[in-house]
Amino acid sequence: MDWLDSPVIRDSEVTRTARRKSSHKKVAFPLAQDVSGSPILAHSSGTRALLQHTPGSLLKQSRSRTPRFVHTPRGLSTTLDDSEWTSSFYPSPLSGLGDTSFTEDLNLSAVMLKEEDPGEAASVSLFPDFLQAFLKHASTAVFDLLEDYEAICQDKVSTLQKLVLRSATGQQKSSKTAGIFWLLQQEMVTWRLVTSLYRDRVQSALEEDIMMDVANPSVSERVIMEQLFQKDEVVRQSQLVVDWLESIARDELGDFSDNIEFYAKSVCWENTLHALKQRQTQPQMGFMRPLVTELDPDAPIRQKRPLVDLDREDDARLLKNLFALVRAGMTDEAQRLCKRCGQAWRAATLEGWKLYHDPNIAENGSEILPVEGNPHRCIWKACCWRMAEEDQFNRYEKALYAALSGNLRQLLPVCESWEDTLWAHFRVMVDTLVEQEIRSSGMTTEALEELPREYLEANWTMEKVFEELQTTESKRVLEESKQHYHIIQKYIILGDLDGLLEEFSDWMTNVPSLPSHLLRFMSHLVLFYRSLGMQLKEEISVEVLKAYIGLLVKGKQTELIAFYVSHLPADVAVSQYATFLESVTEAEQRKRCLELGREAGLDVAAVTKTVVETVRERDSQEFAHHDVTLDTATTAEDRQKIDVIDWLVFDPAQRAEALKQSNAIMRKFLASKKHDAAKEVFAKVPADSMKEICRLCEEQGMDTRLPAEDENAIREHLCIRAYLEAHEKFNEWFKHMNAPPVKPTLAAQAKFTEKVAFEMKEKEYQMEHERWQGGLDALTEDVKERIYNVLLFVDGGWMVDVREDAEEEPERVHQMSVLRRLCLPMMAFLLQTVLQKTQRHQENLRLADIIASEQHRLYEVFSKDELHNFLQRLRESSLLLLDKGLDPLGYEIQQ
Repeated sequence: MDWLDSPVIRDSEVTRTARRKSSHKKVAFPLAQDVSGSPILAHSSGTRALLQHTPGSLLKQSRSRTPRFVHTPRGLSTTLDDSEWTSSFYPSPLSGLGDTSFTEDLNLSAVMLKEEDPGEAASVSLFPDFLQAFLKHASTAVFDLLEDYEAICQDKVSTLQKLVLRSATGQQKSSKTAGIFWLLQQEMVTWRLVTSLYRDRVQSALEEDIMMDVANPSVSERVIMEQLFQKDEVVRQSQLVVDWLESIARDELGDFSDNIEFYAKSVCWENTLHALKQRQTQPQMGFMRPLVTELDPDAPIRQKRPLVDLDREDDARLLKNLFALVRAGMTDEAQRLCKRCGQAWRAATLEGWKLYHDPNIAENGSEILPVEGNPHRCIWKACCWRMAEEDQFNRYEKALYAALSGNLRQLLPVCESWEDTLWAHFRVMVDTLVEQEIRSSGMTTEALEELPREYLEANWTMEKVFEELQTTESKRVLEESKQHYHIIQKYIILGDLDGLLEEFSDWMTNVPSLPSHLLRFMSHLVLFYRSLGMQLKEEISVEVLKAYIGLLVKGKQTELIAFYVSHLPADVAVSQYATFLESVTEAEQRKRCLELGREAGLDVAAVTKTVVETVRERDSQEFAHHDVTLDTATTAEDRQKIDVIDWLVFDPAQRAEALKQSNAIMRKFLASKKHDAAKEVFAKVPADSMKEICRLCEEQGMDTRLPAEDENAIREHLCIRAYLEAHEKFNEWFKHMNAPPVKPTLAAQAKFTEKVAFEMKEKEYQMEHERWQGGLDALTEDVKERIYNVLLFVDGGWMVDVREDAEEEPERVHQMSVLRRLCLPMMAFLLQTVLQKTQRHQENLRLADIIASEQHRLYEVFSKDELHNFLQRLRESSLLLLDKGLDPLGYEIQQ
């Protein structure tokens, strides 16, 4: 990618050597503040100025008709005399060596060049910059926003240009930086195009009901042209495209104008003049090559003799740069350059395009006003056309006059890039349509037969221009027409939004990885069209925004994501932001993301609920009875489920949802016997959650009971707490039970001292054993109480809802039923273990009454094998009671 390419000068003249020399000799072209860029529009003084406000503030605007096009005098070139020419410089990105910020720029460039990808590092701030610009103009002018976009890109383009110039050529990171530079340059000019065209289109839509002023057709050519531009939006917008393309050329002209050296002289062809004078004074100098004998402008063509080589080179360079100036819309500067180089006659040839206008015809005042324009413009134009067809002329001289006369065939050979070729077509299109309008008005009295019929009868449209570009023989133009930004520019010019979005869709489908800055541009372009209320293909618009959001997520642009998600449809926005939040793990960052979501207008409650449900339901394991005897370890996937509950505890208003979701996660953990994981989830729910739910209920004016769903969730939460407490207390009991004090032993032939020590140890053992036994008895009573709290849970039993008027949740009901069948028998077995190990066999036998009770109906949750195991344990207790001389139920046997 040759980023130094210019539409006109693209040869060995622009070299590193020339760049070095340019620091010593600089000649540039003065640029007016607002160059019209068009010979036709330069005199449109009585027409309308472009719309300056966004449709968002249209209701505040006056409905009066304002001029759309105004003539901006090229004041810079009219106030400078020839002596000031060399001191007036065209503003170039490379100029500014005297700027106070130059050292800072050098330091910045040096820092950036140390990065692995300097271009990416220098341009990454564009993402937050664009959001800040959008927020700044959210309630004001949308076209001011577009101008901000362009200015932001311009700033980065200038920075990247410095980096490219300072980086070593051939390095990979240098080519990457140059690639980003080109992308941002194209984005910058595309925003410029959008601003120009849509200002006009919006104002045209506003003024459809306003009557056009109809002037007397015999007034002047200029008035006819002004009326055409007012009533014909195709002509008007085509001229805007020409102006836009010329502004691009002016930008590029700044890149190489410092490297162009002209030999300023008051006499044209001074080397030839010197040679001719020498031949007159010294006629006998041996062999002399033939030269022109006269120095009038037509002499080389008329005599068919050459100039001196130095003059021919100067002429070729001059013509090349004259065309560059006309290509950049700087015709006045081209004329001044001609005068500076002693070719005032050529400057006069560039003057004839101006449309004739006699203000004295319309004005009735006593003062005589000067006549404007060329009354013999038709003759001048025919001469320019013939000059463009003349084979003996330099190719740039032919192109120069072809541009002025609308001769597309002679203009195209010097148009090397896509922009150059597009400019040639649109310039000729505007020129032709204006000429046709003037002829049809009856203003022209001179014969125009000298202009070709195909020119005068050409049927130009914007669509036809792009069709012509596709049939060009230039491989470069064809390749450039396939570039992303040129395709975008094409559809913007045509106003074909459906076609543009279809291209976006194709790119996202077929291109593996779109450039990040292109995606940013596409997203903000979609938002711009939405702000105008334009109809877009919603599905594709959403996909563009989703692609950009994915890019921001990948780039960890946390502060930006919520804003763009808020521009998606509500349901899509919830799922999209929830997907992003899944990757956020730090507590402070999670809280910040929720704040950003609220500020952007997202339904944060729905988002957090979706996050939790998505993570919770990711487990593919079936919810069923698991034959696991030991607790299962907590996995990384489990850890994610545990931590996801945090999303629901930031906002007190979501405590009810936090209870429901935590209950659902704990149900899964309990079914898998992951008790430690379930305890961690339980600990995530704030202890005051139930109180908070009741408080919120009161604030909302609910004087009666809580909603059925909330009441059932609270009861389920209490059921799980009772189960976890019982399980934890049993573990504590089991650990104490299996850690009794060790009884001391005495050796068979112990000495007296050893016996004394043994007696002391035995006394210590007795004391420790009593303490241990006391602790065991206390723990036994505690664990019995906790397990009975589960088995005999109040109001219907453990994991049974008390409110039946709640919304049906079949999956939840099924899971609670499974947990009853899994956990209640296990609790019964644990209680039997406690009672048997502590020799409380009679109490163990009484457990059968509880299980068989019709009030609690616990027998229903036992499987056949579990009942068999339960009865087997009862049998063991009965046998032990019999061994003690008691009856099978533990009572004394009556004699």
